[in-house]
Amino acid sequence: MMAEQDDIRVMAQRFFDAIEAGDIETMKASFTPDAEIWHNSDEAIVTPEQTAATLTGMVARIKDRAYAERQLHVFPGGFVQQHVLKGRRVHDDVAVRLPCAIVCRVEDGKIARLDEYFDSAHVAAFRKYADA
Repeated sequence: MMAEQDDIRVMAQRFFDAIEAGDIETMKASFTPDAEIWHNSDEAIVTPEQTAATLTGMVARIKDRAYAERQLHVFPGGFVQQHVLKGRRVHDDVAVRLPCAIVCRVEDGKIARLDEYFDSAHVAAFRKYADA
């Protein structure tokens, strides 16, 4: 049981480190092929491919990305992480931050379900120049 939780902890760390580094392939490989990613802001369920496209755009628009103040809590079959995603917009060099909570169900060492909770007002700052 503890070995499973240690594996989940390592996988969760690798997942967020990959996004921080802009490594979309490693991020995508962290999901099961049929994984569901849900956002509280629009209540939509998206695929790992759609998530990869969204994060590719974020990586292009936000530099100096960091998952700060990480609080990772691992339990049998999953994990919860609270963090603040910080960065600077490439377009105007303005600092942005997104407090967030992520709840994940893990199966066979991969994320099968990810539920993302954040304040949509903070997302607007991240996406300000998304269509520019």
